[in-house]
Amino acid sequence: MKKYGLIGYPLSHSFSQRYFEEKFAKEGITDAEYKLYPLQSVQDFQDLLHQNPDLCGLNVTVPYKIDILEEMDWMSEYAKGIGAVNCIRISSESPVLAAFSGEVGLAGHDFRLEGFNTDAYGFEMSLKPLLKSHHEQALILGDGGAARAVKYVLSDMSIPYKIVTRKAFETSTLFEQLTPQDIEEHTLIINTTPVGMSPDIEAYPPIPYEYINSDHLLYDLIYNPEETAFLRKGREMGAATKNGHEMLILQAEKSWEIWNSKAKHP
Repeated sequence: MKKYGLIGYPLSHSFSQRYFEEKFAKEGITDAEYKLYPLQSVQDFQDLLHQNPDLCGLNVTVPYKIDILEEMDWMSEYAKGIGAVNCIRISSESPVLAAFSGEVGLAGHDFRLEGFNTDAYGFEMSLKPLLKSHHEQALILGDGGAARAVKYVLSDMSIPYKIVTRKAFETSTLFEQLTPQDIEEHTLIINTTPVGMSPDIEAYPPIPYEYINSDHLLYDLIYNPEETAFLRKGREMGAATKNGHEMLILQAEKSWEIWNSKAKHP
């Protein structure tokens, strides 16, 4: 039995487990299982691996997408560029062999941990079909771990962006500093914060929605509820909207592809 799963903390509501269980049932995959592995500390990661020698792959969610980098023997260019890993491929290949090629440093174990970031793939593939020629600049709401893949993708697509946060940083603008011109010029607005996630479904990022129009595209990484207050307020002003559900499906399928392939991936 091949074992896969999700690490993070807490893991009370998991899209990934439900998705993969349904996938296995639908596709008749009987030699695989997907479980939740809540880790109270990233220091528990190596114990998890040794206690579950049949693990072939893991997804990584908050708060460990960044901390887990130090555990990897090798990382894809996407993961390096983003600075976050949300997908790990585990193989029995000794990292000693790879060390001779200069790919990895020895991590003191007899298996190989390869880190990937499928969030960027999921975000890019779900965003691209919606982009119009006038979506020339973006606002990124929030600058936490979830924003890293978004920033990477927008930079790769040559879409300039402005980061908006609640606390002052040298690289960001405060929510209360947003002007009508900011909204009018940045017709792509992406919420990477948890504001509006169930059960607090009436909350929304504090931007001047009255300046949003039909030229705007509002994208929310949240998928529960299906339409957040952020998306609803944008829709009511005529904007196109998109939630994070397809992004999750795409990143999950990319993870499955990575786990079941020996090929290199971005």
